[in-house]
Amino acid sequence: MPDKRMHGGFHVVQRGELPQLKTWLYRLLAVLGALTTGGLFLLMLGFSPFSVYGTMLRGSLGSAGMQKETIKLMIPLCLTTLGVALAFKMRFWNIGGEGQISAGAIAASYFAYFHSDWPSWLLLTVMALAAILAGGLWGLIPAWFKTRFGTNETLFTLMLNYIVLYLITYLREGPWRNPEGGFAMTPRFPKQARLPEVMFPGVGNIHIGWIVMFVAVAAMFVYLRHTKQGYELTVVGENERTARYAGMPVGRIVMRTMFISAGLCGLVGMMQVSGPDRQLTDAVANGRGFEAVSVAWLSRLSPIGIMVVSFLFSVLEKGCSMMQTEFRIPASMSDILQSIILFFVLGSEFFIQYRIVRRKEARL
Repeated sequence: MPDKRMHGGFHVVQRGELPQLKTWLYRLLAVLGALTTGGLFLLMLGFSPFSVYGTMLRGSLGSAGMQKETIKLMIPLCLTTLGVALAFKMRFWNIGGEGQISAGAIAASYFAYFHSDWPSWLLLTVMALAAILAGGLWGLIPAWFKTRFGTNETLFTLMLNYIVLYLITYLREGPWRNPEGGFAMTPRFPKQARLPEVMFPGVGNIHIGWIVMFVAVAAMFVYLRHTKQGYELTVVGENERTARYAGMPVGRIVMRTMFISAGLCGLVGMMQVSGPDRQLTDAVANGRGFEAVSVAWLSRLSPIGIMVVSFLFSVLEKGCSMMQTEFRIPASMSDILQSIILFFVLGSEFFIQYRIVRRKEARL
């Protein structure tokens, strides 16, 4: 009678705790692999990889003006990621950063357009509070449905993005349309509704958002490590049953955390419309809500890591913009290059946590 075999194949198993040095070695190899693969891709298209990479660095960090623009890109990305990561820490998959940013921008814009006679300090304060409240309430909608009916928060938060986006389009083309403009657009903000600028050491004047960013990173670190609320959301994220057994009000924790998460994203909306944009536009979120998901995972949900990775992402984004201008490279190629880098770096995080092993063949 012939032997029957259970064929081998491969399967994924979780690694034990890797030494810190080996973890960073994996990440370094991923970056080198990404740069090498991207370089080969550029060579195939007839460009010198060294020239292109040099241009990217020069375009993002080569002068005080370039550094200023890079930091402006970093501020909303870092703050959005802090908000998203807070929900992720609780294993609530908030993919609605785009909508929460837009909700905050709409609320802030209302006061900028209809209460511009207020003193600047009062107007900006109310705009910020309104943005936090609007973003937080928008985030409470999927949180309530999740705790009440067990709905899928990933799909719910994703769909809510488009509702707010079309609301901005309606306002831009309808009630808030600038009567003096030929195209459908909202008016520019008055001076008292614009964020003040503060000197960033070695770079120059940047809107006050960079101070808010550093304060938010420090506050998030303290909140997660040294407060009862931070401990509770961590426990809920690790094991909801354990949290319930310990008597923690899981539903209330989910609602509270999601309000803070979405409220921080809402604040980003206010800072964008009263900072770089100076008006309400469809592009106020500009994909940051989705980009924040990648940044959150790469930083392992660490507030300090979020700030570092946000800076590196901003360097890449600004550098690719310079690359397109100098080499006349299509935007699609720039997106491919960024995707290659993300693929390798995210892949390294997978191999840090898991390994692929071959099943041994079994004779029957």
